[in-house]
Amino acid sequence: MARSRTALGEFLAGERQAWIFVIKCLLAFYLTAWLSMAFQLEQPSTAMITVCIVMHPHSGMVLAKSFYRAIGTLAGSLFAVLLMAVFAQQRELFLFSLSLWVGLCSGGAVRYRNFMGYGFVLAGYTASVVALPAVDNPYGVFDSAMLRVSEVMLGIIVAGLVSDTVLPERLRDTLNRSVREHYDHFIDFTRASLGGRMPRSEMERAHLRVVRAAVQLEDLRASVIFEDAEARARSSRMRLFNLRYMAATTSFQSLHHLIGRLHRHHHPRTAGALIRLCGPVADALSPSVRQSRAPRCLAARLAACDAEVVTLAANLRKELRQESALLLEFDSGTALVRRFVGELRDFVAITATLRDTRTRKVTQTERIRFKRANDRLAPLFAVLRTFLVMLSLSVFWLATAWPSATTAMLLATLFSGLLASSPSPVSATATTWVGFALGVVASYVVTFWLLPGSDGFLMLCLATLPFLLIGPYLSTRNATLPGVGAGYTLGFVLTLALKNPMVYHPERFINESIASLLGLMMTGAAFMAMPALVGTRWLRRRQLQQLRRQVTQAATAPLEGLLYGFESENRDLFHQIVQFTQPDSEESRSLLAWGLAVHDCGRTLIELRRDMRHADLPPPLVEAMQRAVATLAQLYDRPSAARWQRADHAVDQAIVLTTQALPWARGSCEPALAHLLQLRSALRDDESAIAPFIIGIAQAANTA
Repeated sequence: MARSRTALGEFLAGERQAWIFVIKCLLAFYLTAWLSMAFQLEQPSTAMITVCIVMHPHSGMVLAKSFYRAIGTLAGSLFAVLLMAVFAQQRELFLFSLSLWVGLCSGGAVRYRNFMGYGFVLAGYTASVVALPAVDNPYGVFDSAMLRVSEVMLGIIVAGLVSDTVLPERLRDTLNRSVREHYDHFIDFTRASLGGRMPRSEMERAHLRVVRAAVQLEDLRASVIFEDAEARARSSRMRLFNLRYMAATTSFQSLHHLIGRLHRHHHPRTAGALIRLCGPVADALSPSVRQSRAPRCLAARLAACDAEVVTLAANLRKELRQESALLLEFDSGTALVRRFVGELRDFVAITATLRDTRTRKVTQTERIRFKRANDRLAPLFAVLRTFLVMLSLSVFWLATAWPSATTAMLLATLFSGLLASSPSPVSATATTWVGFALGVVASYVVTFWLLPGSDGFLMLCLATLPFLLIGPYLSTRNATLPGVGAGYTLGFVLTLALKNPMVYHPERFINESIASLLGLMMTGAAFMAMPALVGTRWLRRRQLQQLRRQVTQAATAPLEGLLYGFESENRDLFHQIVQFTQPDSEESRSLLAWGLAVHDCGRTLIELRRDMRHADLPPPLVEAMQRAVATLAQLYDRPSAARWQRADHAVDQAIVLTTQALPWARGSCEPALAHLLQLRSALRDDESAIAPFIIGIAQAANTA
């Protein structure tokens, strides 16, 4: 009974949110239509389609979509005017150039994801909307551009105002809730995990959660800045929070991998000493009932914890009394623990500033930017596919002289870009086609049965309301009916074709409906002939190679801003790869293993390069370390047993030379030695993604 009540409560809460969204959509639709007619705009349906496209339950999403749609609309209109000025009398060259522009915009939509990609879609769509109707009247292209821009801007303004003022659902609240959830989870996970060993599978799941969290936080931050002035002021701080979150999790993973390797290599005393060394950190994260668990208090406890770790490390080192090689491993682990403590303290401290509304500025020494990872072939493939679709429809138009063929081109322009980044574009096109066809049927009933007997704007609203509300409601059911709601709304509004004044034209309605459905069918056929690369095994292999090459970036790129670029690009790239794999499959486990290996090695290389830059090291040592860095980059670029052997030898040689220089240059050599030892330990990890190449070396030695 309690479970039934909970389920009923969740259902009613979901229905409440759905109907609030429907009411806001309808209000924006009719307000846009009324203003369009009051301002004597030529096609109110264009403004209504804009509302249909940009509306979203969260006001921040509406404003973000509106911003990029406005940019795309202006860019597309400008291109249409220039294109008509150049090829006003060469229709073939005009259509060829327009098809190429739309193809390039589709490629941009694939390369630049989220709402930035959406702006590229609208740049192609607007160019077609402005230019195609003016083919027979080149002198009217400027007026057409001004009207389309006015209609689109009106739709954007109304949608933004309605979303932001009528029962607004703030994206800021979602972002703040996500920040708190990820912070609390990481602190609890760290506190529970520092006391002992952790299975590698559990660390892989934790890594996957962190990857998804980092990408989600950046996506939310990029949208919430449009709705909230306070969020814009804290945007750089939010990025810094994400950076410190990623950095702390990478150090945490490296520490646990080191402890696990020591256990597997039969060095339990050294591993146990490192676990004991983590004790003060766990204590700092576990205040008593009387003490505050606020981030600012935890940051102070972690700051005091560092000195305690140093003292405890010295005592534990005396107790070990093992051979020098194991003492060096312990020293390496100690450096990793201290790095983790410092990064965890910084993470907790930036969380405190985010929660403190009085804090306005955070000092930072380098520009922070979440770097996205993109493959080049997928956008090029989208460019070619969309170009061929548009070119085929252009040839069809020229051959048949069917006036409504331009409508087919408009629909193909829109959905070729919108669905280019979908992992299943054929299925998405099919469901959208079904929704569009249902919208056409509803539009037919309204246009030829209800509107002819109506008079005035109020009757227009009453005649269209029962049919129009179906689309927004279906849009709230995208989890079960993806694309149907958007297709229905677009089909209804597009074929209803509200004009100023309204025209009764059955032949045009039928032609436009057939052309629209044909444009969608051509888009689906293009995706069948040239399937999207997003989510394919072939693209995942390319992305995995790109992921491994992040180690090369860590080894060669300028150090300024490299840490954040490496952490963010790795996670964005890994998120793209893993979101299309079956959870707990062999492929998923292999990808997780590579993701952890790249993070571990790449981050350590960055720290080693910082040591080489800031410490006063002898030239022979610098040369040996540079050789070790280069061979590791080559290994991850193209893994093989021979390259593993060269990398292992180069790292080992750098360790020997640094150890020899340690007695008279301890202050400068000790940090670099700790990172070299971490690299060697990771290279010889028999559970990492490099393990098959280590086995190959062992087998070759046994055969010899």
